[in-house]
Amino acid sequence: MKTVLFVVSEWGYWGEELIGPLEACDKAGYKVEFCTPTGKKPTALQVSMDPTYVDPPLGRPVTSKEMADKVRAIVASGRMDSPKSLAAWFPQRAYPSSATYLRDMEAFHEKVDSLVASELTKYDALVIVGGSGALVDLANNSRLHELILGFVKLDRPIAAECYGVSCLAFARDVREKRSLLTGRRVTGHPLDYDYLDGTGFEGPHAVDGTNTGFGNGWVNFGAPFYPLEHILRDAVGPEGQFIGNVGHKTSVIVDYPFITSRSTASSCECGKVLVDVLETGLKRYGW
Repeated sequence: MKTVLFVVSEWGYWGEELIGPLEACDKAGYKVEFCTPTGKKPTALQVSMDPTYVDPPLGRPVTSKEMADKVRAIVASGRMDSPKSLAAWFPQRAYPSSATYLRDMEAFHEKVDSLVASELTKYDALVIVGGSGALVDLANNSRLHELILGFVKLDRPIAAECYGVSCLAFARDVREKRSLLTGRRVTGHPLDYDYLDGTGFEGPHAVDGTNTGFGNGWVNFGAPFYPLEHILRDAVGPEGQFIGNVGHKTSVIVDYPFITSRSTASSCECGKVLVDVLETGLKRYGW
């Protein structure tokens, strides 16, 4: 039986971007494990469970009633109540100001190498679920970067959706500082689909440590923190290509080991393609 690790933000994931690949993995008979940055149960964005919500750039609802019901069902199921904690699993690299920096970094690399060799080998693929929360606690999460580098080292497929693709752009060996996406073909949330206002985050977070505050867990940051399309165009470099497929309903690109998915509407296709990669050895798709 194949095992797939799903990494999910604690600051709000888009429901369909979980359900699409999750249903595909369940249907294929794979075992699925969940991981969040600190081991808290992830929160689905409320708008991703609202069939009446109109996506501003697209000018239409993007969530069907059937999909909204599926998201509510997975939230209520308890399946994601106790995810693995990335902070407790992978080490944090040392500050250069440490008095024992060289020894600290030797220990860091030794620990990461051990985890890759002894624990990551049990996983057949990695999925990074999209949604605005990925901007907060996944994009620049150095522990997640080491996890991604481990999957690359093991030559295992990595699927990333929407703002989750940012993790691939920023993941790089700390010594080389060169993006893993250099020279690759990728898709992701294009500038055309970025909000001008209403980019929201929500979860069990508040300044007083309770589950209230920030509008009972929700906060509007206006526009997204950065235009992902520009980040990805820079990351792939002159030998690579950002493929937005704006005007097409879906956009999923495979440039193995990376499977990138543009946004909500591409989620089910992303799941199907992930299974194709695992079952048939698909290496290229969508370009």
